[in-house]
Amino acid sequence: MSQKSEKAKELFKSGYNCSQSVLGVFAEELGLDFETAMKISSSFGGGMGRMREVCGTVSGMFMAAGLAFATASDSATEKGEHYKRIQELAKKFKEKNGSIICRELLQGVETSNSPTPSERNETYYKKRPCIELVGDSVEIFEQYLLEQKSVEVK
Repeated sequence: MSQKSEKAKELFKSGYNCSQSVLGVFAEELGLDFETAMKISSSFGGGMGRMREVCGTVSGMFMAAGLAFATASDSATEKGEHYKRIQELAKKFKEKNGSIICRELLQGVETSNSPTPSERNETYYKKRPCIELVGDSVEIFEQYLLEQKSVEVK
């Protein structure tokens, strides 16, 4: 387990949502201050506002990828290259966890779409895989960054 993965899990345990926890550990090295990163990623917890859609950890990873690799260009070619990267990251997460959809990842866990976050307590952490998913997304993106740096060096 990497230091970033551990830090992301600490952020999650301290009350940040899953998306914030992932983006938060990469933000400053990718040129975004922590507070702004927390605001940007705040809407994506619980599968986008607790609607149980795309897992917030995956959304956080995608935001980090945008900071690391995307351009502000309107070029279809550049967009296509970036979307390919996003699909690759999604595939890696799905291979490890079976899905990128929050409700599917939480299958068998009683959940609610209520906008009120669940209380974070010992039972919450025992029943839900979220903290491990936070770690998985961070590790997948860390590995991806290392692979990309080795490709760029050649």
